[in-house]
Amino acid sequence: GIEVGHIFQLGTKYSEAMKASIINEAGKNQTMIMGCYGIGIGRTVAACIEQNFDANGIIWPMPLAPYTVMVTPVNINEPDVMKASEDIYAALQASRVEVILDDRDERAGVKFKDADLIGIPLRVVVGPKNLAQGRVELKIRKTGESRLYETGSIVSEVRKIIDVEMLEAEG
Repeated sequence: GIEVGHIFQLGTKYSEAMKASIINEAGKNQTMIMGCYGIGIGRTVAACIEQNFDANGIIWPMPLAPYTVMVTPVNINEPDVMKASEDIYAALQASRVEVILDDRDERAGVKFKDADLIGIPLRVVVGPKNLAQGRVELKIRKTGESRLYETGSIVSEVRKIIDVEMLEAEG
């Protein structure tokens, strides 16, 4: 296991030095007993990753993911693909979704591999073939499942998935 938190019992060493006291139930002055409590954020993240990964990289739980969605244009040099990608990105932002746009001039496979490696929960893939049919692909990192949605409905579909995932995370 990983130690993610710690507790140090300080006793009265520091409270005596600071003359820190309370009035107890009997109405008498009493030196406070102190403790120090902490959580290691880095260790907590490490523990999360240890429980949520596969051969392709991290699988962030949505509540902890740095971004919930990555919009991935297959080819940034195709104006229609970039315009649709930017529109989806802006619409997701307007819908208060934590989203990142991968507008790097890289091959699609490199972008897909990087998205899996860093563990973004949802990836919206905007490619010329699907876009010509008015659709985009949604890839779910946790399950590997891919779904096709109408371009105009992708934001509401993403919101539905996020809402369900967040409800499940709350238990």
